[in-house]
Amino acid sequence: MLKRFFISMLGTMAGLWISIALLVVAGTMIVAAALGKSAAETTVKVGKESVLVLDLSGVVQERYQPSSFIDFIQQGELGSPTLEEMLQAVRTAADDDKIEGIYIKCGGASMGYASREELLEVLLDFKEAGKWIFAYSDSYTQGDYMLATTADELVLNPVGSVDIHGVGGSTPFFTGLLDKLGVKMQIIKVGTYKSAVEPFVLKEMSEPARRQMKQYCDTIWNFVAGNIAANRGMALDSVNTMATQYIYTRPAASFVADSLVTELAYERVIDDMIRSRLGYDSDKDVRFIDVAAYVQAKSADKLFGRSDKHIALLYAVGDISDSGSEGIVGPDMVGHITALADDDKVAGMVFRVNSPGGSAFASEQIWEALEYFKSKDKPLYVSMGDYAASGGYYISCGADSIFADKTTLTGSIGVFGMIPDASGLISGKLGINFSTVESNANCMPMTITGPMSPQLHAAMQRNVENIYDLFTSRVAEGRGMDIDSVKAIAEGRVWVGADAIRLGLVDRIGSLHTAVRAMAADLDMSEADVVSYPKAEEKMWMTILRNSEEFTEAKAKLNVESPFDAETAQALRVVKKIRTMNPVQARMEKIEVK
Repeated sequence: MLKRFFISMLGTMAGLWISIALLVVAGTMIVAAALGKSAAETTVKVGKESVLVLDLSGVVQERYQPSSFIDFIQQGELGSPTLEEMLQAVRTAADDDKIEGIYIKCGGASMGYASREELLEVLLDFKEAGKWIFAYSDSYTQGDYMLATTADELVLNPVGSVDIHGVGGSTPFFTGLLDKLGVKMQIIKVGTYKSAVEPFVLKEMSEPARRQMKQYCDTIWNFVAGNIAANRGMALDSVNTMATQYIYTRPAASFVADSLVTELAYERVIDDMIRSRLGYDSDKDVRFIDVAAYVQAKSADKLFGRSDKHIALLYAVGDISDSGSEGIVGPDMVGHITALADDDKVAGMVFRVNSPGGSAFASEQIWEALEYFKSKDKPLYVSMGDYAASGGYYISCGADSIFADKTTLTGSIGVFGMIPDASGLISGKLGINFSTVESNANCMPMTITGPMSPQLHAAMQRNVENIYDLFTSRVAEGRGMDIDSVKAIAEGRVWVGADAIRLGLVDRIGSLHTAVRAMAADLDMSEADVVSYPKAEEKMWMTILRNSEEFTEAKAKLNVESPFDAETAQALRVVKKIRTMNPVQARMEKIEVK
């Protein structure tokens, strides 16, 4: 028996090592195939009468995030263009006489409404420049449709649909499950509206949480519906009525009759339709160029700014943490801010914040570093993205001027902590008990094996209240408000940008470009004098593969779908399938607030 076990184990290990070796060989072959092409094609040129392709599909990140080679092989795609690339490309294309128009290919992109708001702005500016927009989708999701309504021609597949349903979200509550497991969540918080803890202690949404969620859902929906109505020449009441009728189940012809789309056509003939718009003969090819290629082509024209005296555009995207490699890592961000403060070439900074919050300690360190930046007599503006809430607002509040989109979720000025008491599970169900000996009372570290003592709970509550007092004092100082006024609108409540400006939490409604333009004007500089930080350095293997057409073919020949087992690979394919479902199968629009 033991012998068979070792033979089986050695066989499994051998198989594992062979799989790893094959993966390395496959990767080497793919990179080698790509090298030949990328070496020959180091530049991309934009031809006359080109059409910029705006591909709305997959997860749209704020800006480029380096990924591992394993992730790339597993996903089998280079990913969607970033919001940063899309905004830069469309804005540049508006003044580029080589770009005739934009083709929006709607595939159900996952992105926040504030991100869509900024993209909507540049698309409308593109049309104001006298250029055309063409849109197509197999089935329009609500968010994509709002953007597609900027198009002169809005085409739908003959068996496709348009989904208009309003804005909402469901919150799962885990208290019933925790009760069955014998786990209780011990909550320490400040803020009536700090609802992030509710799913662990309640069985349904509290009235304050429901009230705030209703308010920002209504505000965001009014923005979406208003733009759909204005761009399609419809009455707002008509859009609201459609949102209640599950219109995605209607026959496609009804969407033409209701003026939601201009015509029905299969994707196969889209090239012919765009060819006709350009006045081309049937045998002349359309020069399509995607966002990534266009950005690469225009980079030589200082699309990303200058390296001499300039405005720094510093991105702070993701959860705020004390350590790690993803999101806003406190020590790393402090280092970036300090370096920009000490750089004589940096005249000012626009701090782009897209974060739902995180570590209070890291937030304070970033706040202090920004104060250091201002001490160098350099202006600091903040541009808020989809979120600038909780810790995201903490690091924003000291700016000289704060810009937010109408649909930005901000505020949430509150503090909370959760400590599980798993004694009901560990002792009550598993039968595991602990005996403790202490040299001093309360000397043992916090544990999940039992409830907090009254003394510990009181100490933790004091700690949370101290952090809350510091947070609100930072806001009061930064916004020029008295502390009572801050606490009246704090309490952990989330506000949209349209309300935040009324409350004094932000100064202006406007996009990232609005903030950059304002700083450039204040410093008597050009909008081209902007450099993005931190440097988004693409890994060498990604650069090679991005320029390679051989990757897809090589991958297909090698059948390299996943370095993991078949079950995991299948699960990943299912997740990807769900992500790309049309509205009849699944609605993926949602709002998450930390």
